[in-house]
Amino acid sequence: MTIRVLLADDQRMVRTGFRFMLDAEDDISVVGEAGDGVEAVRMARELCPDVTLMDIRMPGIDGLEATRRLAGPGVADPLRVVVVTTFDLDEYVHAALTGGAVGFLLKDAGPALLVEAVRAAARGDALVSPSITVRLLRHFAASRPPAPAQDDVLTAREREIVRAVARGLTNGEVAEELFVTVSTVKTHLASVQTKLGARNRVEVAAWAYRNGLMAE
Repeated sequence: MTIRVLLADDQRMVRTGFRFMLDAEDDISVVGEAGDGVEAVRMARELCPDVTLMDIRMPGIDGLEATRRLAGPGVADPLRVVVVTTFDLDEYVHAALTGGAVGFLLKDAGPALLVEAVRAAARGDALVSPSITVRLLRHFAASRPPAPAQDDVLTAREREIVRAVARGLTNGEVAEELFVTVSTVKTHLASVQTKLGARNRVEVAAWAYRNGLMAE
């Protein structure tokens, strides 16, 4: 199955480079390009791509607002958005992830990580640039008041899976580490998201840091 991708970036050269890298993959096809935030929202709603790669600093509305409109809280059928930016700023990371993005990637991450971010988003995983994953989650947790104890919310197996997800592991890696099947991991994650009211694995990871699971 081909993964349909929309590119949203105000720099034509960047869009051309991303298109070249992604179209070279047999399972990925770029279906559209947007040069500003308003156009990105319009095209995403019209084309319903599997993944939208969204820059932050764009005219019209910025990529953070565009992400909120496409995937944020209250969106009935959120699209999968990966924010790709030059700016490694905590406030941007937090705004993107709380706004519904399922990934956050720096533009200098390289072609391999860009392709993997697209594939991860398409299969329901999340990928955040390794250089900022632990830092952003710890900061995300520390910037909010401690949550009330919720020891009985998750089962022991669910807590194991949540900790693995918070370390940045994919479903396949979690399955391998815990000696279970990928479908079992997906079932547990679906249960976790329902219990926590989390929309994606990034929010699950943030919950783990907020509630002290990573210190266990």
